Amino acid sequence: MRIGLFFGSFNPIHIGHLIIANVMATTTDLEQVWFVVSPQNPFKKNKSLLHEFDRYDMVERAIADNSRLKATDIEFSMPKPSYTIDTLIRLQEKYPQHQFKLIMGEDNLEQFANWKNYERILEYFGLYVYPRPKAVASPFREHTSVRMVEAPLLDISATYIRDCIRQNRSIRYMVPEIVEEMIVRKKFYL
Repeated sequence: MRIGLFFGSFNPIHIGHLIIANVMATTTDLEQVWFVVSPQNPFKKNKSLLHEFDRYDMVERAIADNSRLKATDIEFSMPKPSYTIDTLIRLQEKYPQHQFKLIMGEDNLEQFANWKNYERILEYFGLYVYPRPKAVASPFREHTSVRMVEAPLLDISATYIRDCIRQNRSIRYMVPEIVEEMIVRKKFYL
């Protein structure tokens, strides 16, 4: 099976994430998209990062009704911070029957050469890239292992959603209803 891996902290998962994952699962040759919930992004330091199990739970609830989408906690048992190449290798070892592709926003291409073993990611896995607002053109766009995928240009952020929560503003329609209920019930991000 050809599987797209969508890495992120998903803090919280929102409709932008879900739209991109669904576009990848329904308009490309990917058969499934797996949300790789990252305990800690090596490029980000975030004081408002919810516990990884809470974020994983929100992702699972958000995608429960879509058989093409799946959540994985593979990085929870890996050394932190976990690097994408290490996770890709771990997944390939655990699921040798699958072919994995990395899904990323075009804004990440600009810094892609700074990623650990980025050449191996291109050679052995490849990228499915969706457009992002204000993305700088990158020479990686033309790489044979990079596939540009037409998708809605979304500029919704988890940071904005967390700010709304702290300011007691509505997050309705920005996150799935079940995620909003969980955030309110557990008083996340307050």
